[in-house]
Amino acid sequence: MQRKYNILVLVLLLAFGSCSFTSKVDNDPNKDKLLIQIITLALEQLHFEPKDFNDDFSQDVYNTFLTQIDPLKRYFLKSDIEEFDRYKNKLDDQIKAYDVSFFNLVHERLVKRIDETKNIYKDILDKPFNYSKEESLNTDYETLDYVKNKKQLKERWRQQLKFRAISNYDDLIVEKEDEEKNNESSSSRVSKKTLHKEMEEKARETTLSNFDVYYNDYIDDLQRKDWFAMYINAIVEEFDPHTFYFAPRDKDRFDQQMSGKLEGIGARLQKRMDHTKIVELISGGPAWRGKKLEVGDIILKTRQEDEKTPVSIVGMRIDDAIKLIKGPKGTKVILTVKKVDGSIRDISITRDIVELEETYAKSSTVKKDDKLFGVINLPKFYIDFEDYNNRNAASDIKLEIERLKKEGMEGLVLDLRDNGGGSLKTVVDIAGLFIKEGPVVQVRSTDQPKEVLKDKDKSIIWDGPLVILVNELSASASEILAAAMQDYKRAIIIGSKQTYGKGTVQNVLDLNRMVRQNSHGDLGAIKITRQKFYRINGGSTQLEGVKSDVVVPDRYSFIDIGERDQDNPLEWDKISAVDYDYWNRYYDYDITISKSKARMAQNKQLKLIEENAKWIKSNLDKKEYSLNYESYKSRIKEGEAESKRFEAINDYKTNLTFQSLPYEQDLFVKDTILKEKRDRWHESLSQDVYMEEALNVLQDLKMTYEIKKVASAKVKN
Repeated sequence: MQRKYNILVLVLLLAFGSCSFTSKVDNDPNKDKLLIQIITLALEQLHFEPKDFNDDFSQDVYNTFLTQIDPLKRYFLKSDIEEFDRYKNKLDDQIKAYDVSFFNLVHERLVKRIDETKNIYKDILDKPFNYSKEESLNTDYETLDYVKNKKQLKERWRQQLKFRAISNYDDLIVEKEDEEKNNESSSSRVSKKTLHKEMEEKARETTLSNFDVYYNDYIDDLQRKDWFAMYINAIVEEFDPHTFYFAPRDKDRFDQQMSGKLEGIGARLQKRMDHTKIVELISGGPAWRGKKLEVGDIILKTRQEDEKTPVSIVGMRIDDAIKLIKGPKGTKVILTVKKVDGSIRDISITRDIVELEETYAKSSTVKKDDKLFGVINLPKFYIDFEDYNNRNAASDIKLEIERLKKEGMEGLVLDLRDNGGGSLKTVVDIAGLFIKEGPVVQVRSTDQPKEVLKDKDKSIIWDGPLVILVNELSASASEILAAAMQDYKRAIIIGSKQTYGKGTVQNVLDLNRMVRQNSHGDLGAIKITRQKFYRINGGSTQLEGVKSDVVVPDRYSFIDIGERDQDNPLEWDKISAVDYDYWNRYYDYDITISKSKARMAQNKQLKLIEENAKWIKSNLDKKEYSLNYESYKSRIKEGEAESKRFEAINDYKTNLTFQSLPYEQDLFVKDTILKEKRDRWHESLSQDVYMEEALNVLQDLKMTYEIKKVASAKVKN
């Protein structure tokens, strides 16, 4: 009730507070002020842990914004920063007054500096680099100071460009040397001096081309509103790492990711210089079904079915081009396309709902000895916010389990590795597939009694052995599910020392619904942290994550990627537990976990993975790089020699064979792309030491079940 009251108060405040902003001019200052007003009110009224807008807050926003827009410190001069510094302790006052003069100053200067650098990088790359000179590049940009003048700025660019070019140079040298080794005709060989001169020139040309693409395809596409969205996020991210402002286009992408579907032609597009190029056809989509478009085609113009004159999209921002190409299901778009063979054709496509299969759950069977097990991979807890009855993670998992049971599955591995979370409701529903009924997660809002979310459906879809795979990137909803299954002793958790550690709940608020008589166009949305969730045993997953029952090293083991490594995370805390009963089956979890730990301690593959993870960490910690080619090459060779020790990681093979379910095999007849994706997935699983151990654990659980069941029967008799 209190939550609804807070939102009502916010809406009323906005309705009356925004009446003074009535201009209809696009990109005028009033829209910026309106956004600041709406967002700060939302943060003050609705955030789980509101912050004071004070001088400390101001300094943090200041530093965050400048780091975001100039992370390599290659645009602003020290004099620019000194000019900006007068706002360092005043941004809190500006935010309260909906004043955007600081942003205006920084944005105008940034655009000017970026424009100046276009000549800098072209001028530098027009002259040869001296790779015999002893010099190095410091990449610790956090401690690096801003340059004092344009001469120093050019020198910083020179070093950064030389570092890019020396990598291209080395690649070309190695490629040429290999080519000459394989060429039996010695007369074709050129002198070392000539070879290096040619490769040096080509390396600069490649570097120049890469930067031209970067500026043309990304930097030049950024408009003032894009930079302003970055400024707003510098403000909101001071509250916590997961509170985020979505500009209109970002909100569309978020909705697509969460639902796993979009309406359009079913093609992934990329801007290449001034052209919009097709880089992938989504399996099952309209473009894929029509067989008239192919990867590599360039879209020149678009026309809607009710229009006579096409619109050229050459040179257009990629987001604006996409708006013209995608559209509601059932409508037609006519594309003027330059085909890969050079011909130009008009192609009509009827738009449809496109499902992004990589977002959805997928399953496979696998035989181990004489037993058949099932594997389900869930990339995220997806949901259609408009209609929960549409396809969602819970309904898909239920369906896959039923299909696997029909095949005779005796144990299940649920793979949540790299699953960043999603819908809280789907978590509760998925947990309910494995338990009879009971609490799944506790949720607490600021100054409110806790709420216990329960599975109320007494039916159980799967009551057999269950293993859940996690890693450091399993976050949020993944952690809720893993924690609940661990607390019930319903599943054994195998994976990293701990999961990501995101124990907060966000709501997405559509800002357009919060302003009366909005005349400023789409305002976007804000994802705001409203609650924290807790395990049914009372502990929070915030910062601490879920600790695996069987800990195994992986490539992320020594890298700072968890919630605890982010800026401004909320604190860990604990609340009272709720009543729940352990899973009442015959499985002996303690013995199974003990056996798995013993196996893992002796596993040579895992020891090698751990050594590799430490080596990766040591490389990431290096901040100084030589720009002398001999020194650079020496370091490359040392790295290559060291990396050979870890080649066995990729060569690892199990004796396991994974197979798609019959319904998918029927689809493969027409959908060869889907078959290729599943084949790659199965090949990856057959090399997966973690999956191999998960299946060992399932086998052990099955064995303890049989032993205890027999023992129990003897006692009864």
